[in-house]
Amino acid sequence: MPSTIDSSSTPGGPRPPAISRRGLLVGAAVAAGAQALGIRTAHAERVQQDPFKLGVASGDPLPDGIVLWTRLVADPYDAASMGTSPVRVEWEIAADPQFRRVVRRAAAVAHPELAHSVHVDVRGLAPARDYWYRFRQGAELSPVGRTRTAPAPRSRLGGLRLGVVNCQNWQNGYWPAYTALAEEDLDAVLHLGDYIYGFDPRSAYPDRLHTPPATPGLDQLVTLADYRARHAQYKTDPALRAAHAAFPWIVTWDDHDVENNYADLVDEIGDTGARFQDPAAFALQRAAAYQAYYEHLPLRHRIDPGSPDYQLYRRFDFGDLLRLNVLDTRQYRTDQPGGFPGDFGPPAAGTQNTAGTLTGDVQENWLRRGLAWSPARWNVIAQQVMMSQIRLPNFFNPTQPLPPIANLDQWDGYGPARTRLLTFLRDAGVANPIVLAGDAHSSWFSDLRIARDDLSSDPVAVEFTATSVSSDFPIAFDAPLKAYNPVLNPHVRYFDGSRRGYLRLNIDRQRWITDLRTVDSIAVRQSPVRTTASWAVAAGEPGLQPA
Repeated sequence: MPSTIDSSSTPGGPRPPAISRRGLLVGAAVAAGAQALGIRTAHAERVQQDPFKLGVASGDPLPDGIVLWTRLVADPYDAASMGTSPVRVEWEIAADPQFRRVVRRAAAVAHPELAHSVHVDVRGLAPARDYWYRFRQGAELSPVGRTRTAPAPRSRLGGLRLGVVNCQNWQNGYWPAYTALAEEDLDAVLHLGDYIYGFDPRSAYPDRLHTPPATPGLDQLVTLADYRARHAQYKTDPALRAAHAAFPWIVTWDDHDVENNYADLVDEIGDTGARFQDPAAFALQRAAAYQAYYEHLPLRHRIDPGSPDYQLYRRFDFGDLLRLNVLDTRQYRTDQPGGFPGDFGPPAAGTQNTAGTLTGDVQENWLRRGLAWSPARWNVIAQQVMMSQIRLPNFFNPTQPLPPIANLDQWDGYGPARTRLLTFLRDAGVANPIVLAGDAHSSWFSDLRIARDDLSSDPVAVEFTATSVSSDFPIAFDAPLKAYNPVLNPHVRYFDGSRRGYLRLNIDRQRWITDLRTVDSIAVRQSPVRTTASWAVAAGEPGLQPA
């Protein structure tokens, strides 16, 4: 939501000394409770209880700006409980965690038609700078968040540290990965989709049952109230709130943010009876899902309530070091080819899908322009599903695992579109292309070649597919894939399906290092985190190498 920005002093002086994320956030929260914002509160609707139960977040960092987010709630699971009146919310952003150097402060309006969410696009900030922010409504103060702006355009940047997360099924277990992530020293976090899941309440953990949807038995969400309650439930997790408060996030959605394996306005394969929706009905569901997604995340571009369309693909530059192209491979894609159950089928269905697209023509052309004219040393395509050409043993017929099958919901279902993109990367001479993916609930680090089996040719790019935060990967598939990958997928340099966690990216001008950070267990809220694999790419030298 746009907000008037009051001018104040610009930040100056040295960057505050580094302290641990946990110490920073706890200390800042104490400071927030001890200090008044000093902003006039006339004409504000007063809230009689803490409205900041879902925490705070920031995102979409620019060299001079950042989006600040919160959502006011009375009952987190009932948006109507906040009433039908707009609510005035004050905010401030400071150059220190004690808020002694406030650089911007103003007020925004939380509107009921957007579930009293607040999106403040703060501008006039200094590049490559840490800031701290908070909100107030009446006498209630929010937790304090820490954020960071992007470096100045084309500035020579020595290094960058990013986190990559995806796939956080509430019902599958707890999120110690987010507790660990909040303790990292990162410039930003990328979330590659499946922020929520639409399944009915069904969990081995009594305190991790999903909110009941309006229509039980469909095993999917349908209404705006359904999606709002599910997003709010996920935000009640303290580990997720801490990770949001620690860094700016750059997010994109995947299928489960609406419905499993949907494609544009095409319902999930196999849906029949009450579960089936024609494109007109599915457009209403997608509109509800997209609106709730916007209402709960720090996105700059304002949504049109009730519309099934929202442009989420966008681009971020981090000095001259890295250009980040964030894709949407759900909203504009053609249907998965073949109509196979679960969208698993013969690889030829994907390699022959000449009319298929994951991005649509407009987004594909936008991506090509951004890559062709990029000044960056590293060029990143952050998107949802694996681009690597993967052949899977036939798990549906374990007695005859070969010939292999392919996951046609991934780029393997859209082979000509993938070939077109990889060929462009090669022919345009795009510098050091890196693909980031999620969705697979497992870790895959791969060399990308135009012809997957031509191992004598140089890779065109590399891909890092992040494991899930908590979503399940069938453990029975882990050992067979490790055994078959050297034969079926020799371009895969590393695979593991047994661990949950996130990726930590350490990027400088000479080298890109990806650390796989995994937790021992998601059956408990607190679990040790460790680096279980590290792989590197040298600038100007194609292909993956152990770090």
